[in-house]
Amino acid sequence: MLAWIRRLAALTSIAFLAACGGGNDGPDLNVVESAQADSRFSILVEAVSAAGLGPTLSGPGPFTVFAPTNTAFAALLSELGVTKDQLLADRALLTQVLTYHVVPGRVLSSQVPVGVPITTVQGQTFTVSPTLAITDQRGRTARIIETDLLATNGVIHAIDRVILPRP
Repeated sequence: MLAWIRRLAALTSIAFLAACGGGNDGPDLNVVESAQADSRFSILVEAVSAAGLGPTLSGPGPFTVFAPTNTAFAALLSELGVTKDQLLADRALLTQVLTYHVVPGRVLSSQVPVGVPITTVQGQTFTVSPTLAITDQRGRTARIIETDLLATNGVIHAIDRVILPRP
């Protein structure tokens, strides 16, 4: 009977450790790897690569990325009347737009300043309303549709529209 209890205790311990993931409850991927792992961000990942921003955004950070979904990029392409290849070929414009989506530091949804200009790494600002709507420098709005996708070097908030800095 004692041997059976020991076996049961050992199996319970193994099951508990497996369920806990070995004690590591934090994220395992950086912001770029997290975006790569989420099919909703495949165009964003292509854009980051085309702009040469992958190594920077894979670095220590921390970064907060307001990440447009593929649907958001498709709408932008239609709005601008360009193809994805044309957008990805303009590295200077792409860099300016992408860095407008990045805020220095790890800003969780509960910490996003509402109604206050938020300065991006690109240097311009946008504001977030109490309903989680972002207003960019051109007066366009995007909604934050998912928050707090944690990464080792920051956090991602998914948005439904590409936001744009002043021309």
